[in-house]
Order: sequence, then structure tokens, then C-alpha cells
Amino acid sequence: MGWASRFLTAVAFLAVGVIFSPETFRSNSDATNVSTYLKLAHLLSFSTAFGAALWVTFIGGIIMFKNLPRHQFGNLQSKMFPAYFSMVGVCCATSVASFGYLHPWKTSSTTQRYQLGFLLSAFAFNLTNLFVFTPMTIEMMKQRHKVERESNIGGEVGWSKNVEVAKSNPQLAAMNKKFGMIHGLSSLANILSFGSLAIHSWYLAGKLDL
Repeated sequence: MGWASRFLTAVAFLAVGVIFSPETFRSNSDATNVSTYLKLAHLLSFSTAFGAALWVTFIGGIIMFKNLPRHQFGNLQSKMFPAYFSMVGVCCATSVASFGYLHPWKTSSTTQRYQLGFLLSAFAFNLTNLFVFTPMTIEMMKQRHKVERESNIGGEVGWSKNVEVAKSNPQLAAMNKKFGMIHGLSSLANILSFGSLAIHSWYLAGKLDL
């Protein structure tokens, strides 16, 4: 199924939701309609960002690491991470814009201001990863892969021979240290972004009237 077909399918399901809940979208007030659309944009953007972060951080990445040759895994991640951080960043920006519009700073409560701060934090952490840590990590990974190929390692699945080889290869050991630092900062930024979104999920749960 192509991208166009998938998009149309998603729109079709959204249309079904409107049909089964027509009162939500049929208001005589334009302001109410705008508010509903903004709430929808916020909910969809937030849920997409939270779901993507949950999958990439705790499920998809681990499965790929345990089942792909290490260099193949790294090359795949170098293609996925820019797309991942871009998508989550756009979703966070949409959530910030819609939430900020629905809750103007001057009239919002302390809790709402905190929530806007959490959304802004998630957005900022993603931008940091997208424009700072990810490019640095990818470049360092490529350099390390080159050195590893010269030592005939990197094709193993899961457990790495890197540590043993690095004991007799000072260049690889230095690369490992630098890569570990950059990758650690990137992972920390990603976890902090996910944590900020998780806090907002608790706020949204308190607003549900099921």
C-alpha cells in the first residue's frame, strides 16, 4: 500500500469518526468549531509524537539491534533518526501551537503554563537531537565503521567484538569514547523529550470524560 493509499485510509477513518460523532463538528459557533479543530490537531500530533517515541526508544530500536548485523543496524538508524526527530519535532510544534492558542498565557492557569512548558521542552530536545547530536553521531559512526572494517569486525549480530579489538587499537578506543559521549547525550535528550510528553499525557488523561 502506497503513501497516498495509507493517507486516504486514515482520512476515511477520521470521516467515520465524524459520522458517529456529528454533534462535535456541527456547532453554530465558529469559535467552537475552531476550538474543536485545534483540539483535534493537538491530540493527533501529541499521540503521534508519544507513540513514535515509545516505539523507537523502547521497542523498535531494541528489536533491530538484537537481530541485525551491527553495521547494518547503524546504517539503518542513520536514515531513520533524522526522519524520526523531524516527525516528532513537527508534531511537538503543532501541539505547542494549538495548546498555546487554546490556553493564552495571560489567562491560563499555572498548570496549563507548566504543560506548555513541558511541550516546549519536548520540542526543544527534539530540535537539539535533529540539528546537533544526530549529525555528530552519524559522522562519528561512519568514521568508526571504517576503522572497524579494517579490523574485519562490525558484521556480528548483537554482541560486539569492538571492545576486545579496541584494547589493542588506540584509534578505535578514542572513537568509542567520543561516540559513547555523543550517543549518550542524544539518548538523554530523547528520554527527556519522551518524559515531557509522558507528563503531558497524565494531564490529558485528567481531562477525559469517559
